[in-house]
Amino acid sequence: MNSSTEPVPRPRVTARLRALRFDAGSLALNLVATLGRRSSTPVERLGTLDRLREWCDGVGLRLHDEAVTDELLTELWTLREAAYDVVAAVVESRPPSTASVVLLNDRASPAPPRSLLRATGTGVTVDGGDRPLSGRELQSAVVRDLIAVLGDPERRGALRRCDASLCTMVYLDHTPGRRRRWCSMRLCGNNAKAAKHRLRQASAASAGS
Repeated sequence: MNSSTEPVPRPRVTARLRALRFDAGSLALNLVATLGRRSSTPVERLGTLDRLREWCDGVGLRLHDEAVTDELLTELWTLREAAYDVVAAVVESRPPSTASVVLLNDRASPAPPRSLLRATGTGVTVDGGDRPLSGRELQSAVVRDLIAVLGDPERRGALRRCDASLCTMVYLDHTPGRRRRWCSMRLCGNNAKAAKHRLRQASAASAGS
């Protein structure tokens, strides 16, 4: 449960709030961040196939054209919820659901394409890692990224949840001392400051009346 005591920002759903986030610190966490405001009225940021294409571009992955389907979108939603359950469990020091773990392990295969070195007449090039992915390969890349985060003690220990009571975004905090409170100072941090300012104004008005 979020223990933040900052004033609750006004629950407006703006274009900025609907925008995709690519600043959570990893591929898997960026997928988790495609659903905002989980603690109140969720904001779906990955609701269309165009948004799916935009998200893939943002994380630097390419899908086969035929892989961009409503079925894949639905599978990514279920994957996203399982991933959120697991990372939230780490943040909250509780066990995740067995169903989430089973689903993630299932989606971890098949393996995504590997980049390989190839010798040429003028040196060395890298081949194979940039080909378009199938839907299952995309999901595998996401789960393998999540496993890499959880399997690294330093990154696992850097998992944080945004202090903003409406946000709940999980991100990796690599700041010195790991004192970062907000998913983004520009977004949730500024919203919290504005909410405090409104509270001070209301208190001053009440005291002066």
